[in-house]
Amino acid sequence: MDMIFLSEVKVQTKLGVPEWERMVPQTILLDLEIAMPHNRSCQTDEIDDTIDYGMVVARIRETLSEKSFKLVEALAEHICQIVLNEFGAPWVKIKVAKPGILPGLKALGVVIERTK
Repeated sequence: MDMIFLSEVKVQTKLGVPEWERMVPQTILLDLEIAMPHNRSCQTDEIDDTIDYGMVVARIRETLSEKSFKLVEALAEHICQIVLNEFGAPWVKIKVAKPGILPGLKALGVVIERTK
């Protein structure tokens, strides 16, 4: 299986259980692994034969600037569904990290994977 990976994508969004935490956008970090539906791009060298990771990042940033979430789990699921349904990936794995949110922790978050 061929995969694209995106590492430590910085995104601004409103996220958190307390209402005050969702009042101002905060930076979160995303790691994604996206399975390719086929391996044609390896032979053709054409962007149309792959998943355009620039478009994936742009779409994630767009949706997270418009929505707010209480739970990192819900945010992760939302992004997975975008990658699966809008970009045609058969499988996706995402790690969502909220850095510096609790004293003594570098980050907290979730890792989920979904298939079509």
